[in-house]
Amino acid sequence: MRALARNVALNGLRAGAAAPMRAPWAAARTLASSSHNSPPPSSKKGSLDEALDNLADNLFMTELFRGSILAAEQYSQPKVTLNYPFEKGPISPRFRGEHALRRYPTGEERCIACKLCEAVCPAQAITIEAEERADGSRRTTRYDIDMTKCIYCGFCAEACPVDAIVEGPNFEFATETHEELIYDKEKLLANGDRWAAAIDANLASEARYR
Repeated sequence: MRALARNVALNGLRAGAAAPMRAPWAAARTLASSSHNSPPPSSKKGSLDEALDNLADNLFMTELFRGSILAAEQYSQPKVTLNYPFEKGPISPRFRGEHALRRYPTGEERCIACKLCEAVCPAQAITIEAEERADGSRRTTRYDIDMTKCIYCGFCAEACPVDAIVEGPNFEFATETHEELIYDKEKLLANGDRWAAAIDANLASEARYR
């Protein structure tokens, strides 16, 4: 009798321990069967409303009227486009454009032929030849810049100790031939004379940051 009672108790414990393991699977099967048996939600009302909206848009051309109203509203707003080349946008004082050689107020060229710009140029676009003058000062006899090689990094202007070579505000210097983009000393000095006022103003505005 004792052995029979012990077997009954062990079977009960085993059944109780196995029940939690079977319960989730049973619940999942029950949920799946109930979802298959339940009827799908009705979408007839939503599809009917959508069809009516599309029909009204096509029949009354509501999109055309909305576009016309938007165009009329923007017509009275300030224009954001520029009529280039008659209108031009603002240019930053740090803009790197066409190169120029500057002069002192006396008219003497600033370049002292130190060749720092030639040495620092990563594109090797600058070629300088120099000689000593009768008064002992050094000045360039040749100062060429191949604008087709230039990457407009501004290293030449940063390296110059006397602010002789700068990149001015001009960006409209397109040409038809490659030779026209090889600037010599006369061309660079002419650019400096032409843009002297703008270059001086840009350098003055940026002096505190240099």
